[in-house]
Amino acid sequence: MSFRLSSDALDPIALKASLANLKAGACVTFEGWVRNRNEGQAVSSLEYEAYPELAEKEASRILGEARVKFDLLDAVAVHRVGQLQLGEMAVWVGVTAEHRDAAFAACRYIIDETKARVPIWKKEHYITGQSQWINCATRGDFAAEGRNN
Repeated sequence: MSFRLSSDALDPIALKASLANLKAGACVTFEGWVRNRNEGQAVSSLEYEAYPELAEKEASRILGEARVKFDLLDAVAVHRVGQLQLGEMAVWVGVTAEHRDAAFAACRYIIDETKARVPIWKKEHYITGQSQWINCATRGDFAAEGRNN
């Protein structure tokens, strides 16, 4: 089980290969991509910042919770930081389990909890030249106060 932040492009083929396990009956992955629109605004790029030590600690906790809750064989999550262009992968989550129901549920749990609890902040850059920090509130102790421009 591992989580990491990366300033480099993500390689989903290598990430999936890292989950190989002959006990696994299922592998479920999720890829989050930078899209060109959000809430009616035309987006030109995204920028992610993180608090690395806390992000890795909280994300590792989430992966551990998922392992127990869904009886996983393995789980990997990687989140980008830095400037990302349209179409780039911002986050990748992969899990293996003996059965598909557990794998699907665990993958969903990991991405949902990561977005809610891990101190990673997203700044949208719009084609108008304006930018705004969004989705910065978390359920944990890491709420991003004052991040809006």
